[in-house]
Amino acid sequence: MGTLIVFEGTDGSGKATQARLLLERLRREGVDCRALTFPRYGEPSAAPVELYLRGALGDKPDDVNAYAASAFYAVDRYCSYKQDWGGFYERGGVLIADRYVTSNAVHQASKLPASERGAFLDWLFGFEYGLLGLPEPAAVFYLDVPTELTGRLLRTREAATQTDADIHERDEAYLRACRETGEELVARCGWRRVDCARGGAMRSVENIHEEIYRGARELL
Repeated sequence: MGTLIVFEGTDGSGKATQARLLLERLRREGVDCRALTFPRYGEPSAAPVELYLRGALGDKPDDVNAYAASAFYAVDRYCSYKQDWGGFYERGGVLIADRYVTSNAVHQASKLPASERGAFLDWLFGFEYGLLGLPEPAAVFYLDVPTELTGRLLRTREAATQTDADIHERDEAYLRACRETGEELVARCGWRRVDCARGGAMRSVENIHEEIYRGARELL
């Protein structure tokens, strides 16, 4: 089987940028690797996810419970595995993913009381990795950014791209809960925490990349 490296973190933490930089560098070094991004906006399998994020199923993240929302994302991942990258992974390829099953762990577990999160995570990982047969990551890099900085980054991105924020991105209390849950998951699941901010300011993209590259190279 191949190697799956996942980038996780709250919205606006730089996952797409860091996934791209790692992919480009590994390719320059001759590593056979591909990029994955979830959810797959525009694909039929992602339609329920898009309804949810647009607010068509409720104005707030909590309007769709953790289990239902997780199922939306899981269907999209399963379809992508069967249609697109499963064969590449099974032949030994390296995949760099911007979000994965781990996103359900962060974003949906945060909707639940702390006392219920363990049962939810057991169900989630049993469902996606066990029943659906999706591969488990070799490593998860969790990009940690303080919530106040995340809000600023999201507003800057929204203005630059002229796109509306989704129901996750415009709910600061929800983003704060996601960060708290993410920190719990780093300890619980052995994810590699990458501190993206120091002294109240973001580290440079290049500096963060070098830390991640060293960790990825240990796997490969």
